[in-house]
Amino acid sequence: MRFRQVHLDFHTSEVITPIGDRFDKKQFQEMLKLGHVDSITVFSKCHHGWAYHPSEANEIHPGLSYDLLAAQIEAAHEINVKTPVYLSAGLDEKLARRHPEWLIRDINDRTNWADGFMEPGYHKFCMNSPYLDILIKQIQEVLLRYDADGLFLDIVGVSKCYCHNCVETIRRQGKDPRDEEAMKVLWENTYANYTGRVKDTVESIKPGLPIFHNGGHIKRGRRDLASMNTHLELESLPTGGWGYDHFPLSARYVQTLGVNFLGMTGKFHTAWGEFGGYKHPNALRYEAALSLAHGARCSIGDQLQPDGFMDPVTYEIIGKAYREVESKEAWCVNTTNVADVAILSLEATGVHPKAKQNGSLADSDVGATRMLLEGKILFDIIDMEHDFSAYQVLILPDYVAVNGELKNKLDMFLKQGGKILATGWSGLDQDCTSFTFDFGARYLGVNPYRPDYFRPLFKPASMGAASFIMYSEGQKLELDGGTELGSREDSYFNRDVLTFCSHQHTPCSHVYGGPGMVESSSGIYMAWNVFEDYANQGSLILKETILYALDRLLQSKKTLNTNLPAQGVTTLQEQKEEKRLVNHLLYASPVRRGKSIEVIEDILPLYDVEVSIRTPRHVKNVYLAPQNQPISYTFENGSVFYTIPKLECHQMVVIEYE
Repeated sequence: MRFRQVHLDFHTSEVITPIGDRFDKKQFQEMLKLGHVDSITVFSKCHHGWAYHPSEANEIHPGLSYDLLAAQIEAAHEINVKTPVYLSAGLDEKLARRHPEWLIRDINDRTNWADGFMEPGYHKFCMNSPYLDILIKQIQEVLLRYDADGLFLDIVGVSKCYCHNCVETIRRQGKDPRDEEAMKVLWENTYANYTGRVKDTVESIKPGLPIFHNGGHIKRGRRDLASMNTHLELESLPTGGWGYDHFPLSARYVQTLGVNFLGMTGKFHTAWGEFGGYKHPNALRYEAALSLAHGARCSIGDQLQPDGFMDPVTYEIIGKAYREVESKEAWCVNTTNVADVAILSLEATGVHPKAKQNGSLADSDVGATRMLLEGKILFDIIDMEHDFSAYQVLILPDYVAVNGELKNKLDMFLKQGGKILATGWSGLDQDCTSFTFDFGARYLGVNPYRPDYFRPLFKPASMGAASFIMYSEGQKLELDGGTELGSREDSYFNRDVLTFCSHQHTPCSHVYGGPGMVESSSGIYMAWNVFEDYANQGSLILKETILYALDRLLQSKKTLNTNLPAQGVTTLQEQKEEKRLVNHLLYASPVRRGKSIEVIEDILPLYDVEVSIRTPRHVKNVYLAPQNQPISYTFENGSVFYTIPKLECHQMVVIEYE
């Protein structure tokens, strides 16, 4: 799996002709060299359903007069660039209009992606239909005829479907299609059958060929779905709706699975399907570096013009990022993430059954990730199958449902000396009568006041003593042997038509409403959904409270400390075979353009960034990479201290040990 991939989209309408008339082998190669590209995904079949090569299993695009796929593969291989081959698996608009009975339908018989056929767009196929046999033949043909270096199958996943095939299948099993649980089993089996048939087809022709099934998201807690791929590609276009929080959240989970993976961004100003849109080169430099810092390799999305001419501006921009990646690869292979803390993903555990969740399922995971990145805490994101003993602290964000299996694992974790940081509904039993762990407080129920206020009994890092607004739902507590770290103060009343005050919410009454944050031998509990709140409101007190709690729980045993500003990102990767730690530091400040697009344009350098890393190993050398420039350091009391003279976008510091 290579480091510098381009994902070359080529979804081209049959109305456009001719196709590929400006493709030129030399120009194609020159652009790959300009972009420092070492792997490029090329198209066998697009969302419109057309093949870009002669085909018996499909139909060649009516505007294409030659074998474009073969020409691209030949040109790339000639300069040692790999060519995974793309097939649109879930979408095939040509065939959709011929066989609408094979499409996914919702419970009201509507198609998805495009709602019906009177609006522009694609329609997704059900794999529990004769379409799957056609797709398998298309895959067979590509693998038998072309020297593919991998297979990328797009727009697939476990899909809800009430098409006639699915309804008939469930009825033949003697089950009721109105029973959603029975239908869920069918949908899971449909996807497993599809991936199984693809794997069998590939193994019968090209054993060991890389396969990736793209559904746009790697679901945390579904290792079975992840294992249906040979590697993972984390689609995450910051400007396309994902934002800059998404990739670290996904990558910090995927690296724990021990599989090769890459981060997929795009060259576009917005997202896929955009012609003539370009990011600033600094954005791609940062996004590629962000992949490296999280143990991933890199992929940048592009879209080929219908005439087949590779856009020089695009590959000049890509080249500025990939030239840097190329110089850094040696320090980014076979890495494992060093982490003190783990976030037990809410997506992987499920929401507490009594909780009335107001936000997205991802908000709590996003808020926790954002806080830890800004606080320079080394962390992983894990599921229930992971080994908890690898961490000093486990975070249960907001709504984690503690069932019997999870409770047993957490009990063992606590016995081994680990600590829990829980918030909101996390840590409560299934019936909400008490805590499942001793947090030094008694649970009394949902606090009737919303919003209410939090008064820390410690000094926040940036502010003085105050009562801070808490926007999210709170739980009411009574102290029971724990140490109170902060109290709740109720508002005068809830905002209502007969009782309201000012523009937003009622002010604090300063009446004591019980503890809001408590500590015990098990860890620390905070009585609000603080991570969800941080994802939505971004209030500073939330972050400073959580970072204070983590400092107490880690007891001065944090692996890494730095004065890198909040917008900076730092990770610590270990190359065990090379006997070295690699400290990645990044700094850029996204700004909002338009209504919702985060862009990176200017990258300002930072100077004299201080770092200390605690390690049980004896450090023998510290240097900057890829510059191979030694820097001065001190090593005392099990920690190495150094100062980075200048940080511009991304800097690696290599710590060699004996």
